[in-house]
Amino acid sequence: MYSNIIVDKSFKFAVNIVELYKIMINVKKEYVLSKQLLRSGTSIGANVKEGIKTISKADFRNKMSIALRKLMEQNIG
Repeated sequence: MYSNIIVDKSFKFAVNIVELYKIMINVKKEYVLSKQLLRSGTSIGANVKEGIKTISKADFRNKMSIALRKLMEQNIG
C-alpha cells in the first residue's frame, strides 16, 4: 500500500480536531461550536478518501472541493 500525503495530513488533522473537541466539551463546556468543529473537521478526511477512490476526474474534483470548503470552515475568525 502506498502513502498519500493528503490522506495522512487529513487523518492527523481529524485526530487533532477530536482532541480539541474533547477539551472544549470537558474543560470549556462549549457544546454548540464544538459539535460543528467536530463534524466539519472530521469530514475532511472522509471526503479526501472518497475522492481518491472515485473513478472520474469530475468526482475527484468534487470531493476535493468539498474537503477544501470544510477546511476553510475551520479557518474562520
